[in-house]
Amino acid sequence: MIWAKLGITDKFIIMVIVGLSLFSCLMLYSAGGGNVHAWALKQFMRFALGFVIMLAVAHVDLRFWRNNSYLLYLISLIILIFVEFKGHIGMGAQRWVDLYFLKLQPSELMKLTLIMALAQYFNTKNETQTAKLITYLLPLLLIAMPCILVLRQPDLGTMIILMASGVTIIFAAGIKWWKILTAFGVVVASLPLFWLQMHTYQKNRVINFLHPENDPLGSGYHVIQSKIAIGSGGFWGKGLLNGTQSQLDFLPEKHTDFIFAMLCEELGMFGGIILIIIFAVLLFYIYNLSNESSNTYGKLFAVGFAWLLFLYVFVNIGMVMGVLPVVGVPLPFMSYGGSSIMTLLMGFGLLLCVSISRQSKFTNNF
Repeated sequence: MIWAKLGITDKFIIMVIVGLSLFSCLMLYSAGGGNVHAWALKQFMRFALGFVIMLAVAHVDLRFWRNNSYLLYLISLIILIFVEFKGHIGMGAQRWVDLYFLKLQPSELMKLTLIMALAQYFNTKNETQTAKLITYLLPLLLIAMPCILVLRQPDLGTMIILMASGVTIIFAAGIKWWKILTAFGVVVASLPLFWLQMHTYQKNRVINFLHPENDPLGSGYHVIQSKIAIGSGGFWGKGLLNGTQSQLDFLPEKHTDFIFAMLCEELGMFGGIILIIIFAVLLFYIYNLSNESSNTYGKLFAVGFAWLLFLYVFVNIGMVMGVLPVVGVPLPFMSYGGSSIMTLLMGFGLLLCVSISRQSKFTNNF
């Protein structure tokens, strides 16, 4: 039994994830106006399936996932290419593959497999090799290919997260500071070109971030209504099913990208702080797991996944509060959607594998 192999901290984190999942269903029940069939029931079923997958992933030896990291990355890349030609179109973007029982968003799966592939790549490199600039050409290619495909969908938020997660692993692998600063300079210098390649609605989101009042009924509507919802909730909130902005449908995408705004309106700043503390607990667990891992693959995977989770939370909360542009990033475990939930739970399953390997005192040669 996998449960017997887990430590006390691992079991506690599983309970936190279960609690967070049930909390999400409660908020989606409220978002549906008290109708469990709107979003809450489907979300619960996805969590149940994802929880089984998480335990199944944790049951497999970490060596299997390490040895098949490139293959899983390749599969994700092929599906991303398939989306380019035959993907399901929704909300003006071509991002999904229709599996009938689930609309899979391959870019979510790529976030996980990219981290796995990069962790495996640097797991095979020694200190001398990581000091050479040529060592980083393949990792940059591994990052660039999905980023280009995701940007074409278009999905700017996912592309940014993919790029940032990949660069974090490169940084954690031991790249020299001057190389990082040089790469940063190249990115900054290319921003004008990047701006020219952006879609009109993406440019409007950036402009709206700076001046949302310029178009209060158009591109600025989301942010303005989100701020009203968050501010009107006060410290304790108005109570479940009592949020005016959410229940009267002034707040758009209240069950997905803007669920944090609805939460703050109904449960107040207190509810928002509690949720952030829960995310902090998850991040601390992953950070501690990375420090205590006895093999490079587990350490780098934990670092990459911690950054992925942090970016999810930081970008989502930042955009609904109006301190970051709206880029369509879900709030982990809270936003309605199947692909992100499956990806996150699979990721935590791999973290449990890392934890088991740590307790078994595996090394890079395991």
